[in-house]
Amino acid sequence: MAKSIAYEFGKGLWKEIPPFRLVLGLCPVLAVTTSLQNGVGMGLATTFVLVCSNILVSMLRKVIPSKVRIACFIIIIATFVTVVELLMQAYAYKLYLQLGIFIPLIVVNCIVLGRAEAFAYKNPIIHSLSDGLGMGIGFTLSLGALGAVREILGNGTLLGYSVFGASFKPFTFIIEAPGAFVCLGLMLALMNLASKK
Repeated sequence: MAKSIAYEFGKGLWKEIPPFRLVLGLCPVLAVTTSLQNGVGMGLATTFVLVCSNILVSMLRKVIPSKVRIACFIIIIATFVTVVELLMQAYAYKLYLQLGIFIPLIVVNCIVLGRAEAFAYKNPIIHSLSDGLGMGIGFTLSLGALGAVREILGNGTLLGYSVFGASFKPFTFIIEAPGAFVCLGLMLALMNLASKK
């Protein structure tokens, strides 16, 4: 059983890392990763929602009728998204303003809904917790890495501090929407290369 729990946790860190392996949740991945801070903030918010909704769906899986399960999942997810949104407004208002509409959109994030449907609804609580935590951490690492690359190349900074000095000419294309696709594609290619080796 311990091996199974470790497997459920670990698969979200590499084998099924959401944006790169499952290619899910790309809307926030591409939109908010203009900096490391934004990427990690969005990843942590999604992780909280993912873990909490997985636990609650797993707890209620024998009570939720199969015909209305998707509607129930959305209500559960929306509840935790509201909690995250209110906590960010209270304790991380600046980050909340930067992430904007993408916080409420976690409700329809296919990673969260997909894990509730494909995993939490069919598995016990501890496995669902491991799955949610692994997928959430993998998602956070992905957004953080993409945000860091885009911030370094697009602004010449990391967490607001200059990396290359005053003479660096930022590659501003990377900060724009098309640059997000290019960066994501290059990182996906590197992950595929690393997997083959």
